[in-house]
This record gives sequence, structure tokens and C-alpha cells, in this order.
Amino acid sequence: MAFGTAVTILFTWLFQSLGIGFGPLPTALLALPFGIAATVGLVLAVDRGVYRFYRRQRAAPVILVIVSMGVMFIMNGLVRFLIGVQEQNFADGERFVLKAGDFKQMTGLEEGLALRSTQVITIVTAVIVVALLFWFLERTRTGKSMRAFSDNEDLALLSGINPEKVVVITWTLAAALATIAGVLYGLDKSFKPFTYFQLLLPIFASAIVGGLGSPLGAIAGGFVIAFSEVALTYAWKKVLGYALPDALAPDGLMQFISTDYKYAVSFTILVIVLLFKPTGIFRGQSI
Repeated sequence: MAFGTAVTILFTWLFQSLGIGFGPLPTALLALPFGIAATVGLVLAVDRGVYRFYRRQRAAPVILVIVSMGVMFIMNGLVRFLIGVQEQNFADGERFVLKAGDFKQMTGLEEGLALRSTQVITIVTAVIVVALLFWFLERTRTGKSMRAFSDNEDLALLSGINPEKVVVITWTLAAALATIAGVLYGLDKSFKPFTYFQLLLPIFASAIVGGLGSPLGAIAGGFVIAFSEVALTYAWKKVLGYALPDALAPDGLMQFISTDYKYAVSFTILVIVLLFKPTGIFRGQSI
């Protein structure tokens, strides 16, 4: 995510310096294919230089986890070297689809509602990408081969499935999805390499909670983790002020835990799932 987003930012700056834009949409959307291509090249090189050896040795999963941690630290350092450690804001174009002041004028309400263009782009892109992913996995021969190889490697080999082809396609899809997610997150928030490094825990927790190896489980796990973090760290004062009588309106923030402990929520849910339902919600692979 971090590497693909960093490359996309560099190409975004290049396009902006050349006067190339995308109208009301962020210029980063034009640079996104270049970020995806660079990330695909990186992950395929890492697979050829690192993971292929351990895959041919049929290394235990714990060995692959340790190797992945080493690769993670190297890639994090590479991203910091590539674009620096400071925060980068690279969103341009129209910032808002609906501004808070315009909402008040339209509705006559005291409270405003703002809708950023990056939020709309994220929702639309997520729906399209998820639909295409499920179509690919369920309808195409290559997608079925990937699922078969994931379910039973030996039986897939006996069926004539080329494992190297499956690995290349899997890495390509992973790189594309991760880059898209990273760019959308960076447009909506901001880009900082260490922030993306911290996202690893909730992403990993989402995959475990939903069920390893289950695309639908990953989506469900992501919603469980995200809404749990928001619900427990959100300041409910204003909501309760509207819901309760004035005499019972709270004076404090009514926040269960501070936002500083947001990642602790992900870790706690992860531990609970591993203790009581290690296969996750959709009965994926246990670890």
C-alpha cells in the first residue's frame, strides 16, 4: 500500500508540474496505473528473490511469517527513502460534493453535513473493484484455478494447474488492490509511511476475523474491525444530547476509550477470535 501510494504521489506531482489534470477529480487517479505497475514489479521481484525459495522448500507457515516481517521492514524503509517521512497531502480537484453550509441552507437544519469528493470516489471505486474481484474469482477459469490451488495444492497440481502462474496472478491482484486502497486512503486522509505501517494490525485482524482465504470474510472482518474502532473511540456527547432529555444530557465526551487506543481494539478482537473461533466468521483457514 505504502509503496504503491508513494509512486502514485510522485507521478501525481509530475503530472501537476506538466499542467496535466483530471478536471474536478484528483490527478492521482491518472497516476494510479503507474503506481499499480510499479508495485506489481516490486512484489514480483520480491517473490522471485525471497518467497519462491521458501515456497519450493515447502517451508512451514511460521517461517513465511518471519520472512514476511523482514520484507515488511525493508519495504517500509524503502518507502521512507523514496518519499520521505513527512506527511503528504496530494488531493486536488473539487474537495467537496456537498459542503456543510450548503446542507444547512438546503435543509434548514442547525447541524451541517459535509460530503467530500474523496469519500464518494472511495465508495464507488470499492463497489466496482469488489464486484470485479468476485466476478474474476467465481466466473473465470483463472480465478477458479486460484481458488482450487488455495483449497488443495496437491490436488490442484494433479489437475494440471500451473502453480507459478497462480502465484504471479495472485501477486498482481494483491498489488493492484493494495495500491488502490492506499491511494484512496491517502486522498481521504493524508499519506505518511508510518501511518500505513500502523494499518497492518487492523488489516491483519480483519482477515483473521473474517476467515483467512475467504474474500467475503475479509470484507465482513473489515467492517467488524472498523466499526468497532469507531464505536469505542467516538465521542457520543452530541448524539446523546439529541437522543436524551435535556436533564439527562451528558457533560463529558462520553467516549469509551481515547483514540490513542484505537489499535488496541483491533488487537483485542483479534485475540478473542483466535481464542474462541480461530477459523473466523466464514470458516477460513485457522492459524
